[in-house]
Amino acid sequence: MTPPDSSPAQAAEKDTTVEVASPVPAAPAAEAPQSAAPSSTVRVGWAVGGLVVVVGLAWLVQFLVGWVPEATDGSGFGRVAKSIEYPVYAIVLGFAANALLSTLGLRDRMSAAFRTEFFIKVGLVLLGATIDFSIFVRAFGPAVVQACLLITAVFLFTWWLAGRLGIDDKLRALLATSLAVCGVSAAVAAAGAVQAKKEQLAFTATLVIVFAVPSIFLLPWLANVMGLTDAVTGAWIGGNIDTTAAVTAAGAVAGEGPLQIASIVKVTQNALLGVVAVLLTMFFAFKAGADSSTGIPKKITDPAALKLLWGRFPKFVLGFLAASIIATIMGQTMSPEALEPRLDAAKDIQVWALTLAFVSIGLEFKVQSAKEAGWKPVVVFAAATVVNLVVGLALAAVLFGGFEM
Repeated sequence: MTPPDSSPAQAAEKDTTVEVASPVPAAPAAEAPQSAAPSSTVRVGWAVGGLVVVVGLAWLVQFLVGWVPEATDGSGFGRVAKSIEYPVYAIVLGFAANALLSTLGLRDRMSAAFRTEFFIKVGLVLLGATIDFSIFVRAFGPAVVQACLLITAVFLFTWWLAGRLGIDDKLRALLATSLAVCGVSAAVAAAGAVQAKKEQLAFTATLVIVFAVPSIFLLPWLANVMGLTDAVTGAWIGGNIDTTAAVTAAGAVAGEGPLQIASIVKVTQNALLGVVAVLLTMFFAFKAGADSSTGIPKKITDPAALKLLWGRFPKFVLGFLAASIIATIMGQTMSPEALEPRLDAAKDIQVWALTLAFVSIGLEFKVQSAKEAGWKPVVVFAAATVVNLVVGLALAAVLFGGFEM
């Protein structure tokens, strides 16, 4: 088991090295300086090279977001190109660069710069600065009810089905949380809570993106075919598409009204991420305690248990809420002329951070890890997505059917 104070982003590239019981004997002290310096310099050099690749790809993503719609304007693809969000370009370029670097034998050497978890946390904290905190107060209505019921139903179904297929509990937690709550960011929080392998996080994030991209166009089209109202359409989109960026894209495709409702529902789900992460932390912490005789706390009243829970709690959730509160206070005390440039700057940094994260997801993914995971996680994700769509549509119709825009 990975030590409690480690994280998926800090785990070694080959996770088996974490589980070795007996460490390799250290070299004699007199010889250490001679071998360590060159090795350290080489590692730093490769890390810098990897960072150049990540930043370069992120810049190319931002370029394509503006250039592709202009270059294809007036063509059949032009209308679609306007709806393609930056995560799509980022993940595609990340996979392409992954294939190229792997072929050249450079990917593993540069892997220290592929910090998906770090970039996502930075982006999510800054995302809080763009959301008025009053939305959390006003959300004690249909959005909260839908979020709670949908998260519970989808999480339990995914957890049950993955268990029936014999999937590892840690990957099981990542799949259930990403599907039920908010995609990649939820997977990151769950990975920190259950101490999942980095390959499991990369694999889950890949599934999230693969399933989210078609939903950007599929859900607005289905909503139009079924004649759903703007409010029901927005609630369905916000409750079912996993990534916030994809929700925004799908809402924009559906229209301004659906976009507003979709954003409220998705933010409500995001706010519940911390609760889910704490529950997962408790489950896995006490499960480990029950199976171990090493003094791991078994009661929640034990101070050591509270310390363990705090150590595994995703701190970026607190940063997200704090940024939202600060931005809301600033919105009440500052003029729009003074506030908007600051919020725009935070938004720009947030987009860059998430772009770096999505590029890193593609770069981190290993074909071997997907082969090892097998077909079962894909089946679970597909089945749970169908359940999410059906239950989400039913809840949206009941809770938002009479909602006036």
